[in-house]
Amino acid sequence: MRRALLAKFLLWTGFVASYAVETGESMGRRAVQDVHQKASIPSRDGLRFVIDGQAEYFAGSNSYWIPFLKSNSDVDLVMSHLKQSGLKVLRVWGFNDVNEVPTDGRVWFHHISNGKSTINVGADGLQRLDYVVKSAEAHDVKLIVNFVNNWDDYGGIAAYNAAFGGNSTSWYTHGASQKSYREYIKAVISRYKGSSAIFAWELANEPRCRGCDTSVIYNWVKSTSAFIKSLEPARMVCIGDEGMGLTTQSDGTYPFTYYEGVDFEKNLKIPTIDFGTLHLYPGSWNEQDPWGNLWIEAHGAACVKAGKPCLLEEYGSLAHASSEVPWQQTALKTNGIAGDTFWQYGDNLSSGPSPDDGYTIYHGTANYTILVTDHVKSIKKANRH
Repeated sequence: MRRALLAKFLLWTGFVASYAVETGESMGRRAVQDVHQKASIPSRDGLRFVIDGQAEYFAGSNSYWIPFLKSNSDVDLVMSHLKQSGLKVLRVWGFNDVNEVPTDGRVWFHHISNGKSTINVGADGLQRLDYVVKSAEAHDVKLIVNFVNNWDDYGGIAAYNAAFGGNSTSWYTHGASQKSYREYIKAVISRYKGSSAIFAWELANEPRCRGCDTSVIYNWVKSTSAFIKSLEPARMVCIGDEGMGLTTQSDGTYPFTYYEGVDFEKNLKIPTIDFGTLHLYPGSWNEQDPWGNLWIEAHGAACVKAGKPCLLEEYGSLAHASSEVPWQQTALKTNGIAGDTFWQYGDNLSSGPSPDDGYTIYHGTANYTILVTDHVKSIKKANRH
């Protein structure tokens, strides 16, 4: 999602002083050896994903904020609700980039400043992501872990530019920024290598290079995904893009164009990319919500052509169920679309309700019943046929 309302999140957390944190820099590596090692690493088979040996359509959600929680019990609460609801995959931010180290107790993962970078493996750093992975393993939830944000929330590309120079378009080819980015990727992957909880490693959240030739992002995707595969060959890798830039079933509207420097179909052909991602926010693109069905169907057709599955990775409407249910129905019946993860999951935590950006679907609400409980029932029925 483009804007995660960082300020609201910081107020919401309240930097709660009472929390339990498992210590030790090696926790991430130990967690891999705890539970669920008998479970297989998620993979793909043709146009389907394979989770725990089952090649089926699945539902999931997004929670950018869960790695930044300081309460282990809150993390476990979310994971238990996901498991009970039948949501198999959760997409999370695996990054939290800062140019200045916080002094107020905030969680941060990666300090980049004055041409240098430091990875925080402490209790207010990657140990928080460690616990998310550990809890996901215990609850049989699979995680898509994203490495950087195209937008400014939680640092992202802008934080790299502030530290090393460059701008939003030059970042993809900027030597110092890419070196730091890859060092961070390697540090994260090394903590969770072999974990059954990781569904896929994801290059970025909604990468764009406005006005660039599509070769810029293509070459970056090709080289970065190959680098990730060199670290963990068996793990799936995806881009995390919105799905912009395709000719298949195009109606010529803005999202189908190459204006943002993205060529969905070309990028999907890269051998080290395992599946395609698409996001859906018609309201942000000056389209009507029913247009979203065309967007889903077009990507399904492109994925069939590429012989790879696609994930409707983010979707949201301020109208919630009335608009999103038709999208879910379209995704479920469209060949090439292998799962969907709505933006975003919400829950009532020890510090209060999780962040609400207007798209949040809270556990236990009427919208949750329609968009999660009923949707999961429809998926189970479809998977039986």
